[in-house]
Amino acid sequence: MERPSEDPVELFGLRIAHVGVNAADDAEAASIAEAFSRLMGLPRTDTPVSLFSGTLVETMRGCGRGEHGHIGFHVDDIPAAEAWFAARGFEVDESSRVLLPDGSTKLVYFKEPVAGFAIHLTQD
Repeated sequence: MERPSEDPVELFGLRIAHVGVNAADDAEAASIAEAFSRLMGLPRTDTPVSLFSGTLVETMRGCGRGEHGHIGFHVDDIPAAEAWFAARGFEVDESSRVLLPDGSTKLVYFKEPVAGFAIHLTQD
């Protein structure tokens, strides 16, 4: 009998959504975002909180989580992913939860960083 998969990629489509880079201020954020956009030929999109280089790099305007920044992981099923990670001792920070209009979770951070990076799950 085949054992069920324990691979989060297979279980709930885990993949890197983006890497978040912390900047000290708006000027530094613009410089970083522009450099990543030029490096990879990606369009730059500005939001009130951050600047995106494509969807791969999010440069925070001086308000980023994590000592070194953050890593966003996309999953197809946040509740399933949360349960999977909780079974491994990783708790989410409920105060970070962002909801979609239908009440489902769009984004939630884990309580503990890994190697100085805050980690969050996101779902479309």
